[in-house]
Amino acid sequence: MLSIRDIRITAFALMVLAVLAFSPVRSRAQAALLMAEPYGFFGAINPTGHNAIYFEHVCAETPIKLRRCQAGELGAVISRYQGISSYDWVAIPLVPYLYSVENASEVPAHVDRETVNLLRNRYHEAHLLSLGEDLFPGSLVRGGWTQLVGVSYERRIYAFRFETTEEQDQAFIARMNDGENRSHFNLPFNNCSDFARHNLNLYFPRTFQRSIFPDAGMTTPKQVAYKLVRYARKHPETQLTVFQIPQIPGLRRPSRSNKSLAEVLTTTVYAIPIVLVNPYLAGGLFVDYIVRGRFHLIPKHPQILGPHNLYALTAHARSAQNPESAGVKAPSAAANGPAETPAARTANSGLKEIKATHE
Repeated sequence: MLSIRDIRITAFALMVLAVLAFSPVRSRAQAALLMAEPYGFFGAINPTGHNAIYFEHVCAETPIKLRRCQAGELGAVISRYQGISSYDWVAIPLVPYLYSVENASEVPAHVDRETVNLLRNRYHEAHLLSLGEDLFPGSLVRGGWTQLVGVSYERRIYAFRFETTEEQDQAFIARMNDGENRSHFNLPFNNCSDFARHNLNLYFPRTFQRSIFPDAGMTTPKQVAYKLVRYARKHPETQLTVFQIPQIPGLRRPSRSNKSLAEVLTTTVYAIPIVLVNPYLAGGLFVDYIVRGRFHLIPKHPQILGPHNLYALTAHARSAQNPESAGVKAPSAAANGPAETPAARTANSGLKEIKATHE
């Protein structure tokens, strides 16, 4: 016969199980702000770089339609571009976005112009014709569809990974699919970083606001990354982790570091016009850069991600601090190993080749 004590313990255990069974569980997912370095002629004129957002559980049914990812898919990279027909944003699966191939094992260790063109054209014919058969490929001063794939052949990328919830990702998918995907791109006030700023505010409300300093009201990739790092220092539950995705050598010289607009004032390309138009603003930007502009974003030794361990982007961060990252979380133990899984070796593009009508 059970004692009173045994009955109480059993009753308490049953109550705990009941609470756990009926309590809502917030399923976790991962996303990452991608800060790509500037390169080439345009990168010399405007050395701010490019922003995109990677989502672990958001995939591209087509380049302009999102869906939940299926088993074995690594998610998609979404960003605003100029010159992609009339579209404001485009979504590309992670592996093709970085390397222009669908299977990570096919990524070359060294490339030349002919190889990069071959890989890009092959992917374009298989998956990007829905954007328009006569879509402009790009030129020295103007972007085109070639900026959508094989990004790692052009420049180095830093990934600022943070945790999301399934509910947030689902709301993001609905918002993007239901909204008007029509371009109103302009460099000062509606660029790729403004796209990242608006969408990150869905996850971190009122965190990413336009500011006069250090970028004179313009949103830049480095500014968005800085505000994400600053938010994560105050909110450890964000589990922010910084990764580096190296540039594949061979196509061009290494990309340059991202700069804020205040840092760009060190070059005459921007300094002279700003000084002539508003010398007080130019002076304020310069002082702001000296006082607080040289903020620390990247750890000294960030986790390096290549084709063999991209799956580390989806691994959950541990709670330990990385002293090198000034408040940014360290990579998980799982991310430090090879982390090569079937999902990483064979990354299903998830794109359906659909002929679309254009407005």
